Amino acid sequence: MDAKPQQIPEPPPSLLPPEGATSVPPPPAPLRTTLRRAAFGAVAGAVLVAGAVVAVPDGPRKAAPPRPGPVARAEAAAAAGSPASLSDLTALIGDRQKWVETHPADAPSWAVLGTAYAEWGRRAADTAYYPRAEQALRRSLAAEPGERGNTEAWVGLGALANARHDHLAAKKWGEAVRARQPKDWTAYPVLIDAYVGLGEYAAAAKATERFAALRKGVPALARTSQMYRNQGWREDALATAQEAADHATSPAEKAEALHRLGDLARERGEPAEALAQYEAALRTDSGHLESRAGRARALAALDRTDEALADYRTVTAKLPVPQYVLELGELYESMDLDGDARTQYAELRGLLARAEAAGVNESVVEARYEADHGDPDAAVELMRAEWSSLRRSAAVADALGWALHRAGRSEEGIQYAERAVETGIRDASYAYHLGVIESSLGQDGPARGHLDEALRTDPRFSPLAAPLAGKALEELGEPASGGPQEVPVPETAPALSSPPAPSP
Repeated sequence: MDAKPQQIPEPPPSLLPPEGATSVPPPPAPLRTTLRRAAFGAVAGAVLVAGAVVAVPDGPRKAAPPRPGPVARAEAAAAAGSPASLSDLTALIGDRQKWVETHPADAPSWAVLGTAYAEWGRRAADTAYYPRAEQALRRSLAAEPGERGNTEAWVGLGALANARHDHLAAKKWGEAVRARQPKDWTAYPVLIDAYVGLGEYAAAAKATERFAALRKGVPALARTSQMYRNQGWREDALATAQEAADHATSPAEKAEALHRLGDLARERGEPAEALAQYEAALRTDSGHLESRAGRARALAALDRTDEALADYRTVTAKLPVPQYVLELGELYESMDLDGDARTQYAELRGLLARAEAAGVNESVVEARYEADHGDPDAAVELMRAEWSSLRRSAAVADALGWALHRAGRSEEGIQYAERAVETGIRDASYAYHLGVIESSLGQDGPARGHLDEALRTDPRFSPLAAPLAGKALEELGEPASGGPQEVPVPETAPALSSPPAPSP
């Protein structure tokens, strides 16, 4: 039976902001507490770190240490920079909710609670927890400002901003922590995600290297693998991701590593290998819904559409991520099930509206939907706003270039499509979009090359677009044969200079 994410306990009314409130009232005067002060850092893309506690038995008698409970497991995982299981994360949230209800001036516990809310909201795709996260983190800063050492709350606000795809805000919080505490590793996962989201890949690489120097182990390997992937170094990305999977210990950490291997295989156009990795992740952690979504993609690429549809339906019911809903709609459309596709697109529009109301930026997914299934001019407007706000990642560049093409402005769009491909990220859809735009402008040679690249990279990169890429390449035909009829040969060939002698 598939594991279903647990419902986290509702916070007491005293922990929730009043209706319509825009700021958090300051807590009562500080109280002395005996609770362990937990620090927090990065958990995958959103950070959650709290210090682990080891119980010491009384007296000289040596006894086996008790097995850690769910709260201690969540703290230990977070202290290592690794993801906690959802059940352990739930237990940690319940524990901190009870504590801060009677200790409202405990800034570290408020910070842990707020960051845990943000992590839960991200992993469960439940944006309702983001306002709770912000309120708890602001309570932490009211009890102890960041300038006085409460950088844990700043890191939490950075993780929350990344979860909302507000990468400019995340960059601000991460750089504030780094400026104050440059050797605090917890700032770097926030900075890496922010820089990648803004398209600042060189800065992301430097932050990744610094993180790996400060925090060894599986978290550093995972981040390094992603850095290599963004640079187009596939072999290095694969080797580092495999090393992370080999050294992972907890089920949650192992599932994340196997999922990453599945993603890399899928991007290489190896759906059978991707399927094997996703299934291994699900055997490790049956509740890892991201791997179920990956399995759905791989099954669709293998023409096992009935199984793919079943996985997609399970995922979108339990983890309503807009990207997954769009993928399911396009799979239906590729099967000529237009009514089912329209149902999914309507669900997608509802999710996008709810995300916007919760302050979550899903404009890239919305632009992709509008460009191919709705209003391309609306997609252009969305992506122009992103570009103007300095969010210039490869995904934004690709979406803007494609939207401009779909809106009939290919000459303007080609510069953005070229920029997406030139980042080095080997994404078949980027090459496909550029090839189609080049073809529309009569640039048959480059178009042929990029369409061929898309299909060589991943022949089944999209159930809708991959067949169109093959058709477009076929219509372009083979390049014209021949070249210059005669190449003039100089009567006297120029002398070749000898290479310099090697130095000792």
